[in-house]
Amino acid sequence: MTAATMTAPLAKPGADEGRIGLRANLRHIGALVRRNALQIKQDPESMFDVLLMPVIFILLFTYVFGGAIAGKDNQQEYIQRLVPGMMAMMGMNIAMAVGTGVNEDFRKGVMDRFRTMPIARSSVLIAKIVVEIGRMLVATAILLGMGFLLGLEIRGSIVEFAGAIALSTVFGAALMWIFILLGLAVKTPQAVQGMAMVVLMPLQFGSSIFAPPTSMPGWLEGFTKVNPVSNLADAARALVNGEGAVAHPTLVTLGWAVAITAVTMPLAVRKFRTKT
Repeated sequence: MTAATMTAPLAKPGADEGRIGLRANLRHIGALVRRNALQIKQDPESMFDVLLMPVIFILLFTYVFGGAIAGKDNQQEYIQRLVPGMMAMMGMNIAMAVGTGVNEDFRKGVMDRFRTMPIARSSVLIAKIVVEIGRMLVATAILLGMGFLLGLEIRGSIVEFAGAIALSTVFGAALMWIFILLGLAVKTPQAVQGMAMVVLMPLQFGSSIFAPPTSMPGWLEGFTKVNPVSNLADAARALVNGEGAVAHPTLVTLGWAVAITAVTMPLAVRKFRTKT
């Protein structure tokens, strides 16, 4: 970004973050969100993961694993299990992209230019989160559209269905702070992706997204019970299908989201200030 592209009014030069008021902070976030959105417009290839990943994943898991897990003639019920779980998976995969984006911006010197401006340091990172939430919602919409084409039914109420989307979005936004911190801590985007995959693969496949935990070995079933992704998938599944426990997995998921944000957001902002 050039200074010229950030058109919103800025705080007076020399003001530190502690003196920047809420209104100015929101203006800075808005300007940075606009900058990030324009960057996507200029580079539409950066949306390939959001547009194609939901299509590929739902077709792959439905037709490769659906018959084996739910039975050849019972793929309809597998769709009802898979799609709500994949809403959680989409959030995790989109969150990983935030870390690589932050790391690349630092390597290109973009973040150094932001740090010379009289804006709140947190506004730069929050703007990243806002734009990535938008990308996540686009991916979720495509996933659900494919799900409806394959036979997904909303068996709960519309409010419960919206609650499943909102819960997945909140948890995905919390995860983004982890990947921003990772993007600030390692040297290259490749390192971010490598470390992220080491974390994401066990969380995604050692969960209740794709198969019932009761079909797993005892030690893995125990892991799925404490895996926050399982709680999110279970809550989303119960909300979409209108059956099953909702309160407990929802509260556990929200608890994880709050805890992750409370720990990693201050660390990420501090790292952003001090990174050289």
